[in-house]
Amino acid sequence: MNSQAATAVRLMIFDVDGVMTDGSLYYTDAGEELKAFNSLDGHGIRMLQDSGVKVAIITGRKSKLVEHRARNLDIELLYQGASDKLATFAELLEKTGLTQEQCGYMGDDVIDLPVMRRVAFAISVPDAPHIVRSNAHYVTDARAGHGAVREACETIMQAQGTFDGIMAWYLR
Repeated sequence: MNSQAATAVRLMIFDVDGVMTDGSLYYTDAGEELKAFNSLDGHGIRMLQDSGVKVAIITGRKSKLVEHRARNLDIELLYQGASDKLATFAELLEKTGLTQEQCGYMGDDVIDLPVMRRVAFAISVPDAPHIVRSNAHYVTDARAGHGAVREACETIMQAQGTFDGIMAWYLR
């Protein structure tokens, strides 16, 4: 892992399906979509935010469930229906005033590659296609939807030297 790259991250961007979830899409007979989010991943995002890193979501799909999850995690930078993630990334940079060198991105499929290839710290998951994993600075040991986001958040905090301070609060 390139820990130097992780130290530059001021904004961490996550894809949803195949990163924050295991990538499975569940539908009820009524056509409602269901997703399962990991609570450990969610708390990892909260800890990352507490450490001073902003969090955003860029996803190609649109879902009320993702809106609810983002709101639950106090993620205000939510971009859904992003068929061109690079254009959305440019919009996000303009909105935040940050540079691509201050960003990290976690993705799992080829649609994520244009952004992954531009950020300071690109992360992927073990189930991602080889081309995606080979363009990541770090591939998590944990699978998507099963602690991969938490691992990514802790990795960034450890590289930035904020992890022990966050843990000290819990160990008080």
